[in-house]
Amino acid sequence: MRIGILSDIHANREGFEAALSALRRLGTDRIVLLGDIVGYGADPEYCVEAAARLMEDGAIGILGNHDAAIDGSDEDMNRIAREAIRWTRTRLLPEHRAVLKNLAISHRVEDALFVHASASQPAEWFYITDERNAERSLRATDARITVVGHVHRPHLWRLTSQGTATGHAPHQGVENPLAQSQRWLAVIGSAGQARDGRPGAGYGLLDLARRSLTFGRVDYDHYTAARKVREAGLPDQLAERLLRGE
Repeated sequence: MRIGILSDIHANREGFEAALSALRRLGTDRIVLLGDIVGYGADPEYCVEAAARLMEDGAIGILGNHDAAIDGSDEDMNRIAREAIRWTRTRLLPEHRAVLKNLAISHRVEDALFVHASASQPAEWFYITDERNAERSLRATDARITVVGHVHRPHLWRLTSQGTATGHAPHQGVENPLAQSQRWLAVIGSAGQARDGRPGAGYGLLDLARRSLTFGRVDYDHYTAARKVREAGLPDQLAERLLRGE
């Protein structure tokens, strides 16, 4: 099975469309949306509706912290994220909110677990940015492969024979073999708001038969996405992030 993975779309229509098109060209058997369909960007209605259509066709939808904040609390978010969530609430209809409310907190396909932030306490939204949190997530599940988003910077971790996590930032477009004898944790990156210095739309392709994962990146019209953010009256920093990819 070839699973296409999109994470942290963040209401960025242009990034979403470009990453999804790239996956369709590569060929997938199933799509996973790893959460944060909304937040930050100017097209929440479109992105929720497009996600709903994908899920109607068999895609897996995972709940992200920005999705959860639409009908929940935003108090743990920073000021800019809160402003974006409160603006987004004014744009979403009940049917949009129902889509977000019904997203799963996690989902497993064979020996791969999909969750937005971490396998350890998925609804606590831990950021996997260091060895300690990577180890915590790896040890919280018996899945051989855990795939997460949330961080917006692609990374591939593995659990060593000593029980410690080691990882690296993967090259784009390169197939990474995932040895059956080891446990793996992949941070996919973001389709809608990259933060690794490259303003492209990120995605992942997990091939369960070949036991491999490819991290991909595709250029998109981030200038239009940034312009829409400014025209919507959202914080200017959100537009600047799209332009710089950080």
